[in-house]
Amino acid sequence: MQKLVPTPVGDARVTTFAAERPRVLLALGHGAGGGVEARDLQALAAALPARGVSVALVEQPWRVAGKKLGPAPKTLDEAWLPVVAGLAAEGPPLVVGGRSAGARVACRTGLASGAAAVLALAFPLHPPGKPEKSRAEELLNSGLPTLVVQGGADTFGTPEEFPVLPEGHRLVEVPYGSHGFVVPKRAPVGQEETLEALVAAVGDWLGSVPSIG
Repeated sequence: MQKLVPTPVGDARVTTFAAERPRVLLALGHGAGGGVEARDLQALAAALPARGVSVALVEQPWRVAGKKLGPAPKTLDEAWLPVVAGLAAEGPPLVVGGRSAGARVACRTGLASGAAAVLALAFPLHPPGKPEKSRAEELLNSGLPTLVVQGGADTFGTPEEFPVLPEGHRLVEVPYGSHGFVVPKRAPVGQEETLEALVAAVGDWLGSVPSIG
């Protein structure tokens, strides 16, 4: 199911992959360099409904309008909050998340959205080659149970670069994965196996968060 949702900065587009009997609704935003067609978002949307998780893929207004560059973080947050408010009203406990820039939005706004938890896929800990420009505070201050799924070869921050996470936060490494969770052909694991492991990690975590029930 697909629908447009008005926001203060333009219409967002929400595509929902519904579980038959949803126990949780997972809202996922995209990164700054791509949309909801990202392989990790699509893999989660395809697999999780069978585990009782409805998945809503949220396209920011700038993407819906056909623009190539995303706006400032404040504008992204302004667009995200009314979308997830509407999703929260649908009933099942809400988990917010996204990949890269979408993960940052979810971390910044998780508490304000009334979500039960946050999923951060490929969190951009710093710009490539600039570890001194850390964005760790956004992640550390999410204020909610948070799962970080990070590629072992992510140029925006490998798992080893992350600070000690607070209680309730968890980090799962995707071995050999890039920022887009692509694994090289020489890796001992294949691309399909990698995505299956990512989906399993997220699904298992969703089943373990106490506030989801």
